[in-house]
Amino acid sequence: MSASPARTLTASYTSQTETRNIVLLHGLFGSLSNWKSVKKEFSAEYKVHIPELPLFDIYATGGLDRLVSGLEDFIAIKRIERPVLIGNSLGGHIALLYTLKHPGGVSELILTGSSGLYEKTFSASFPRIKDYRYIRNKVEEIFHRKEVVKRSVVDKVYSIVQSNTAVISVLGTAKEARRQNLSPHLDKIKVPVLLIWGLQDTVTPPSVAHEFYERLPNARLCLINECGHVPMMEQPELFNKHLGDFLKKYHQAA
Repeated sequence: MSASPARTLTASYTSQTETRNIVLLHGLFGSLSNWKSVKKEFSAEYKVHIPELPLFDIYATGGLDRLVSGLEDFIAIKRIERPVLIGNSLGGHIALLYTLKHPGGVSELILTGSSGLYEKTFSASFPRIKDYRYIRNKVEEIFHRKEVVKRSVVDKVYSIVQSNTAVISVLGTAKEARRQNLSPHLDKIKVPVLLIWGLQDTVTPPSVAHEFYERLPNARLCLINECGHVPMMEQPELFNKHLGDFLKKYHQAA
């Protein structure tokens, strides 16, 4: 496997603890800071990797397959064996595709607000892209707890949509993710799966979580109240509690 694709998948944070590996995958408009509470909570016991997905330069050269290939190269270059994959939104979709492609290459899989079955994403255009208040409102729609939407989160999305090439890439990736329904393949995923879902998620509603639960043969479902599409930011203590309990169950003998 060539090392060159690593230039498009950047490891922006890696903890220093030499132990089991966790790889955290953000969503379409997500960033590394989305995982701040998870990184802080689990870095003492796990080696935590937060790659930055190359979302804004890949659609014309492979879309979701290109993202999966980038993750493959990242894991190979870092010499990570059987990581715990944790994905939010599109990151969960990529984690599912990777696990289907490498059934023995993942120890556990955690999905939160994941695409892959159904999601309500952005429309075919971004009207009023110069209107900061409009962009802020669109970002806030993703969250149930609006107070966690800091200016830095909105600034990042606003900056992205000012670029025509970035918008084309984002819309193309979102369209492909909506088209790709993984339901016929989920029974092939035999690893333990934890589903952490916000009860007020309007992007991937709780019905999506229940369908994942029904179709994945070894799944556990945890629903969080007062929580939207990004549980690790909106309810970090509960998210980390569910994740910690799940990991302890499977890693006590490790």
